[in-house]
Amino acid sequence: MNIDIPEGKHPIEYVWGEMVPEIGTAASHFSLAVYAHTTLGLREFEAARLRIAQINGCAFCLDWRTERDGEKVEEEFADAVTAWRTTGAFDERTRLAAEYAERYALDHHGLDEEFWERMTARYSQAEIVELTMSIGSWLAFGRLNHVLGLDSVCVLPTQ
Repeated sequence: MNIDIPEGKHPIEYVWGEMVPEIGTAASHFSLAVYAHTTLGLREFEAARLRIAQINGCAFCLDWRTERDGEKVEEEFADAVTAWRTTGAFDERTRLAAEYAERYALDHHGLDEEFWERMTARYSQAEIVELTMSIGSWLAFGRLNHVLGLDSVCVLPTQ
Protein backbone atom coordinates (compact mmCIF):
# COMPACT_ATOMS: atom_id res chain seq x y z
CA MET A 1 0.00 0.00 0.00
CA ASN A 2 1.14 3.50 -0.72
CA ILE A 3 -0.81 5.04 2.18
CA ASP A 4 -0.10 4.32 5.84
CA ILE A 5 -3.08 2.60 7.43
CA PRO A 6 -3.32 2.52 11.23
CA GLU A 7 -3.32 -0.93 12.83
CA GLY A 8 -6.81 -2.39 13.02
CA LYS A 9 -8.33 -0.08 10.39
CA HIS A 10 -9.81 -1.35 7.14
CA PRO A 11 -7.83 0.40 4.39
CA ILE A 12 -10.78 1.35 2.18
CA GLU A 13 -12.93 2.56 5.05
CA TYR A 14 -10.00 4.51 6.50
CA VAL A 15 -8.88 6.18 3.26
CA TRP A 16 -12.34 6.89 1.83
CA GLY A 17 -14.22 7.46 5.08
CA GLU A 18 -11.78 8.87 7.65
CA MET A 19 -8.97 10.57 5.75
CA VAL A 20 -11.22 12.61 3.44
CA PRO A 21 -14.76 12.04 4.73
CA GLU A 22 -16.46 14.80 2.76
CA ILE A 23 -14.92 13.69 -0.53
CA GLY A 24 -14.83 9.96 0.18
CA THR A 25 -18.47 9.78 1.20
CA ALA A 26 -19.58 11.66 -1.92
CA ALA A 27 -17.39 9.41 -4.08
CA SER A 28 -18.83 6.35 -2.39
CA HIS A 29 -22.39 7.49 -3.10
CA PHE A 30 -21.52 8.13 -6.75
CA SER A 31 -19.88 4.73 -7.06
CA LEU A 32 -22.90 2.99 -5.56
CA ALA A 33 -25.37 4.97 -7.71
CA VAL A 34 -23.76 3.59 -10.86
CA TYR A 35 -24.69 0.07 -9.75
CA ALA A 36 -27.99 0.81 -8.03
CA HIS A 37 -29.62 2.98 -10.69
CA THR A 38 -28.32 1.72 -14.00
CA THR A 39 -30.75 1.12 -16.83
CA LEU A 40 -28.11 -0.52 -19.03
CA GLY A 41 -28.20 -4.22 -19.80
CA LEU A 42 -25.91 -6.38 -17.68
CA ARG A 43 -23.68 -7.40 -20.60
CA GLU A 44 -23.22 -3.81 -21.81
CA PHE A 45 -22.57 -2.63 -18.26
CA GLU A 46 -20.03 -5.38 -17.57
CA ALA A 47 -18.29 -5.00 -20.93
CA ALA A 48 -17.57 -1.34 -20.23
CA ARG A 49 -16.74 -1.93 -16.56
CA LEU A 50 -14.38 -4.82 -17.25
CA ARG A 51 -12.62 -2.99 -20.09
CA ILE A 52 -11.87 -0.14 -17.68
CA ALA A 53 -10.72 -2.66 -15.06
CA GLN A 54 -8.36 -4.20 -17.61
CA ILE A 55 -6.94 -0.80 -18.53
CA ASN A 56 -6.63 0.35 -14.89
CA GLY A 57 -5.19 -2.95 -13.69
CA CYS A 58 -7.36 -2.78 -10.57
CA ALA A 59 -7.23 -6.24 -8.98
CA PHE A 60 -10.60 -5.93 -7.25
CA CYS A 61 -12.36 -4.61 -10.35
CA LEU A 62 -10.91 -7.41 -12.47
CA ASP A 63 -12.25 -10.05 -10.09
CA TRP A 64 -15.63 -8.38 -9.43
CA ARG A 65 -18.70 -9.49 -11.39
CA THR A 66 -21.84 -7.42 -11.15
CA GLU A 67 -24.89 -9.47 -10.23
CA ARG A 68 -28.44 -8.52 -11.13
CA ASP A 69 -31.46 -10.57 -10.13
CA GLY A 70 -29.18 -13.55 -9.48
CA GLU A 71 -27.55 -13.27 -12.92
CA LYS A 72 -23.88 -12.68 -13.73
CA VAL A 73 -22.00 -12.76 -17.00
CA GLU A 74 -20.43 -16.08 -17.96
CA GLU A 75 -16.93 -16.99 -16.76
CA GLU A 76 -15.39 -16.42 -20.22
CA PHE A 77 -16.84 -12.91 -20.48
CA ALA A 78 -13.63 -11.16 -19.37
CA ASP A 79 -11.70 -12.86 -22.18
CA ALA A 80 -14.35 -11.71 -24.64
CA VAL A 81 -13.96 -8.15 -23.34
CA THR A 82 -10.23 -8.32 -24.03
CA ALA A 83 -11.06 -9.41 -27.60
CA TRP A 84 -14.04 -7.05 -28.00
CA ARG A 85 -13.10 -6.21 -31.61
CA THR A 86 -13.35 -9.80 -32.85
CA THR A 87 -15.35 -11.83 -30.32
CA GLY A 88 -18.50 -13.53 -31.49
CA ALA A 89 -19.86 -13.38 -27.94
CA PHE A 90 -21.06 -9.77 -28.18
CA ASP A 91 -23.96 -8.07 -29.86
CA GLU A 92 -23.34 -4.59 -31.28
CA ARG A 93 -24.38 -2.70 -28.13
CA THR A 94 -22.06 -4.77 -25.94
CA ARG A 95 -19.17 -4.42 -28.39
CA LEU A 96 -19.78 -0.68 -28.58
CA ALA A 97 -19.81 -0.40 -24.77
CA ALA A 98 -16.38 -2.06 -24.58
CA GLU A 99 -15.08 0.13 -27.41
CA TYR A 100 -16.41 3.28 -25.76
CA ALA A 101 -14.80 2.38 -22.44
CA GLU A 102 -11.44 1.77 -24.09
CA ARG A 103 -11.52 4.91 -26.19
CA TYR A 104 -12.80 7.01 -23.26
CA ALA A 105 -9.85 5.83 -21.15
CA LEU A 106 -7.11 5.86 -23.77
CA ASP A 107 -8.10 8.28 -26.56
CA HIS A 108 -11.06 10.45 -25.61
CA HIS A 109 -9.94 13.10 -28.10
CA GLY A 110 -10.26 10.49 -30.85
CA LEU A 111 -14.01 9.95 -30.41
CA ASP A 112 -14.92 11.07 -33.92
CA GLU A 113 -18.15 11.56 -35.85
CA GLU A 114 -18.10 7.99 -37.17
CA PHE A 115 -17.99 6.67 -33.60
CA TRP A 116 -20.82 8.96 -32.46
CA GLU A 117 -22.97 7.93 -35.43
CA ARG A 118 -22.63 4.29 -34.35
CA MET A 119 -23.20 5.18 -30.72
CA THR A 120 -26.34 7.25 -31.28
CA ALA A 121 -27.73 4.58 -33.62
CA ARG A 122 -27.68 2.02 -30.78
CA TYR A 123 -27.98 4.00 -27.54
CA SER A 124 -30.44 6.67 -26.43
CA GLN A 125 -29.10 10.03 -25.27
CA ALA A 126 -29.85 9.11 -21.65
CA GLU A 127 -28.05 5.76 -22.03
CA ILE A 128 -25.00 7.52 -23.48
CA VAL A 129 -24.87 9.91 -20.52
CA GLU A 130 -25.35 7.03 -18.07
CA LEU A 131 -22.63 4.94 -19.71
CA THR A 132 -20.31 7.94 -19.79
CA MET A 133 -20.83 8.64 -16.09
CA SER A 134 -20.36 4.97 -15.25
CA ILE A 135 -17.13 4.75 -17.22
CA GLY A 136 -15.91 7.94 -15.55
CA SER A 137 -16.64 6.47 -12.12
CA TRP A 138 -14.83 3.21 -12.84
CA LEU A 139 -11.88 4.95 -14.44
CA ALA A 140 -11.44 7.39 -11.56
CA PHE A 141 -12.04 5.10 -8.60
CA GLY A 142 -10.33 2.03 -10.06
CA ARG A 143 -7.24 4.10 -10.76
CA LEU A 144 -7.40 5.81 -7.40
CA ASN A 145 -7.48 2.48 -5.57
CA HIS A 146 -4.80 0.94 -7.78
CA VAL A 147 -2.44 3.92 -7.51
CA LEU A 148 -2.79 4.03 -3.72
CA GLY A 149 -2.32 0.25 -3.53
CA LEU A 150 -5.80 -0.32 -2.15
CA ASP A 151 -7.16 -2.52 -4.94
CA SER A 152 -6.04 -5.74 -3.26
CA VAL A 153 -8.21 -4.94 -0.21
CA CYS A 154 -11.01 -3.13 -1.99
CA VAL A 155 -14.69 -3.69 -1.32
CA LEU A 156 -17.67 -2.07 -2.99
CA PRO A 157 -18.55 0.86 -0.72
CA THR A 158 -21.71 0.78 1.34
CA GLN A 159 -24.06 3.67 1.97
